[in-house]
Amino acid sequence: MSRTALAAIGLVFAASLSGCSDLGAPMPTPTPSPTYAVTGDGVLRIGTLFATTGPYGTAQVAGVEAAVREINEAGGVNGVPVEVFHRNSGDSSTDTAEAAYAELVAKGVDVVIGPTSSALAERLVEPVIAAGVPLISPSATAPSVTTLDDAGLVFRTVGSYADQGSVLAAELADAGATTVAYVYLDDANGAALLESLTAAVEEQGLTLGYSGSFAKSATSFTSIITKTTKAKPDAVVLATPAEASAQTTALVTALTEAKLGGSTLWLTSQNLGDYSQQLAAGVLEGANGLLEGARPDDAFVARLKQADPGLGTVRYAAEAYDATVLAALAAIRAGDDGGPAIARLLPTVSATGIPCTSFGQCLDVLSTEPDIDYTGVSGPVDFTVDGDVAASPWTVYAYNADNVLAPVRVISSR
Repeated sequence: MSRTALAAIGLVFAASLSGCSDLGAPMPTPTPSPTYAVTGDGVLRIGTLFATTGPYGTAQVAGVEAAVREINEAGGVNGVPVEVFHRNSGDSSTDTAEAAYAELVAKGVDVVIGPTSSALAERLVEPVIAAGVPLISPSATAPSVTTLDDAGLVFRTVGSYADQGSVLAAELADAGATTVAYVYLDDANGAALLESLTAAVEEQGLTLGYSGSFAKSATSFTSIITKTTKAKPDAVVLATPAEASAQTTALVTALTEAKLGGSTLWLTSQNLGDYSQQLAAGVLEGANGLLEGARPDDAFVARLKQADPGLGTVRYAAEAYDATVLAALAAIRAGDDGGPAIARLLPTVSATGIPCTSFGQCLDVLSTEPDIDYTGVSGPVDFTVDGDVAASPWTVYAYNADNVLAPVRVISSR
């Protein structure tokens, strides 16, 4: 064979090797987006599960009604009006909540806003998983809700009781405190706040000089007061539940007599309240406290009263309103009003995209952008993987000479 022919063959062979090399290079392929079966029927149905006795259930129903009215005035969800069904949750002494949840599921609801109580939220986990219809509670504050084995179906638009540890530590540091004492009823909430406060105090460069607990049956607090006084704290945090009012008033009185009252004393969200009838005038003057949630403005209160003209307290109404708006936005973002789709998209519409602050504004954003980040009347509602809010607003209160509290400012947990 001629040298010219051999050269030609070599060129062909080299070209073939070059071609093989190109073909062998890995080609990036896009990761396919997951697909989900549509579980809704085209109509978003919202159920509420609140106690019909007591002030908070009424306020929360008004919040849901205000949101549904606004959503429907804007064209509904995916072009269809939202339907809403209300049921009584009862309290933890009955099985009313379970029966009412089952009635709502039978009505075809896609999401349930409620219940008010943490205990009921925990009890409903099994029915929720079985039905695939998520809960969004505006007021279940127990730390235990964070760790529920709920298949990603239980959310809350209010901060956990334990979240106030970071707020307390920041407030105490700003006030110039260096040593903190913590007195609490020995229960799960008190222990969770102790853990949170301990970490936050250390982060702020403060010292937790004393922490002491007492039993539900305790009637004498001499030992706790003595140990608290010995720690020489600049600030004392008192954590007791609402049902321990007799112990709370006894401790407040004793701490005040030990010169640990006034601006040194901080109450927590479960024992903050009006003590004008329980304590002698001036006992709580200058003391402070925290309550979860921001205070809604007059314009929002007026919207609530369109739903319920006789509405008294508005506590947790903003959180119920935001829960409803978020459920609707999740259904729109998913293109599916079914419960599983809503649960899956709630973290997305609450935290990941273009900021928006109302249902109408978020709807406008979604017309051109794929993702939104809703900030509501109750503040930012960025859901974590546990269904909690990543940061929550807390209102600082101060007591006057009549032992009546007044709001001072709103701050956020961090």
